[in-house]
Amino acid sequence: MEVKPAIFLDKDGTLIPDIPYNVDLNLITFNQGVIEGLRELQKDYLLIIVSNQSGIAKGLFTVDAFEELKHGLLDLFKEHQINISGFYFCPHDPHGTVKPYNTVCNCRKPAEGMLLKAAKDHAIDLPNSWMIGDILNDVEAGKLAGCQSILIDNGNETEWSLNGNLQRVPDFIASDFLEAVEFINQKERFYDWQSDQHIEKI
Repeated sequence: MEVKPAIFLDKDGTLIPDIPYNVDLNLITFNQGVIEGLRELQKDYLLIIVSNQSGIAKGLFTVDAFEELKHGLLDLFKEHQINISGFYFCPHDPHGTVKPYNTVCNCRKPAEGMLLKAAKDHAIDLPNSWMIGDILNDVEAGKLAGCQSILIDNGNETEWSLNGNLQRVPDFIASDFLEAVEFINQKERFYDWQSDQHIEKI
């Protein structure tokens, strides 16, 4: 089976401003450089969104409400000629109050479950894929899935706690989304299907 590399994307704080527990499409705007950057990335990568949505487990909004937001957001991307190949979200939080979502799971970042499911669904080449997020939990999820990870240092990571866990060390720290895209383009590797070798882009 032919495999393809992907860019795994955190939603809140990375693609759009982080408005806690928001499910109102009218409040959504894209962070600076996101549209331009995604247009560039989709030339060579699948685009996959992976998002923690603990507000469901906390009873702040429903799965249906988030699904409506999800489809509205995908429509916004389409209006900008951006194809999102997959959109995965985790509704769980062990500290929540709503069953069956108030439980430990393998999909809530920093766990890698959403990325692995996407890899299975879309035949993704994980070693040549990237995770882009704005907190170290995103970085760790990418590393655990076998990807390379980039942290956008926009102020949303406030703890910077590694606890000796090297999986939380990003491969690159970017000041904004476009800088992350530029770094990926510099490091981009193409697969030579005939020789079955990876070749570095120069």
